[in-house]
Amino acid sequence: MKKKLLGVFLFMSLICGSAVAQELPDKKETLKNLVKVNDYFMKKYADYRTPSYNGIIRPSNIWTRAVYYEGLMALYSIFPREEYYDYTYQWADYHKWGMRNGNTTRNADDQCCGQVYIDLYNMSSDPEKIRKIKASIDMVVNAPQVNDWTWVDAIQMAMPIYAKLGKLTGEQKYNDKMWEMYSYSRNVHGKNGLFNPKDGLWWRDADFVPPYKEPNGEDCYWSRGNGWAYAALVRVLEEIPADELHRADYINDFLAMSKALKKCQRTDGFWNVSLHDETNFGGKETSGTALFVYGMAWGVRKGLLDKKEYLPVLLKAWNAMVQDAVHPNGCLGYVQGTGKEPKDGQPVTYDKVPDFEDYGVGCFLLAGAEVYKLN
Repeated sequence: MKKKLLGVFLFMSLICGSAVAQELPDKKETLKNLVKVNDYFMKKYADYRTPSYNGIIRPSNIWTRAVYYEGLMALYSIFPREEYYDYTYQWADYHKWGMRNGNTTRNADDQCCGQVYIDLYNMSSDPEKIRKIKASIDMVVNAPQVNDWTWVDAIQMAMPIYAKLGKLTGEQKYNDKMWEMYSYSRNVHGKNGLFNPKDGLWWRDADFVPPYKEPNGEDCYWSRGNGWAYAALVRVLEEIPADELHRADYINDFLAMSKALKKCQRTDGFWNVSLHDETNFGGKETSGTALFVYGMAWGVRKGLLDKKEYLPVLLKAWNAMVQDAVHPNGCLGYVQGTGKEPKDGQPVTYDKVPDFEDYGVGCFLLAGAEVYKLN
């Protein structure tokens, strides 16, 4: 009888433990962590005008900082502190609502800041806010080339701008050009495209397309690179209309990626920098993990991903980041520095500060804002 009762107790403990593990975190606690991480960054980088000096001087409207402001806008949407808006507006205004290399740039990294400019424009429709980014994108739209996005990061840096401008102007040309450029990167660049439908994941660029292999013989799928593509799909699907011609194609890629990412999550909740080779600089990594949480939480919230299947995955990852990566002072640990493959920015540790802190914080804020909205 005692053995039977013990068995029942253990069984019930497992069920309860599983239920607790899948429980949504308290909204106040989620917000507290977001505010703490953001406060650390805003205090350390209070002067938004200061360029970075990592090797070369880069102005503060480069892609790394733009991704941070994407995250801050997400935080502002759930917790509208005036200082968040001011910090964003003053940064954009200081850069005269422009890009690092001017209106004629076709470079996605330079254009990334345009996502934030459009968000600010939508709060107060002053045409000057979007004049320069619209001119830059119009230049691309009006030219025949479609091969600008030759690295997977570019899909997140620039693609959502086309979707935002399409929604803002009502002009189909933006969505059409967006599809042409996306499908070229997906299906053509590097012979057969950067997306592998068999594995549901992206190669970072043509240099990593087979025959390139990881040390264990697997294809090289870089975590954050796939995170950029995953986040881009979310940001595009958020903007385009329900009857957009290629909406189903974007959703199919989002679902394929979700399935693939679920398979390669670490037991501790994080993802490795190399998604298919845990022995190649294996270990916790926050920026890719945060982007996957962002996408999955959005997918669950929108009903595209099965809640029972994906909620435990994303919550395990979110809880792991909060418990293991967030320092008491709000600094984020386990963020891989800039680069394009697993070996870059190593070692990735709890205490090591990456060469740029901004994009990691931005990814974390995007993730947390979506987790917050799940309640």
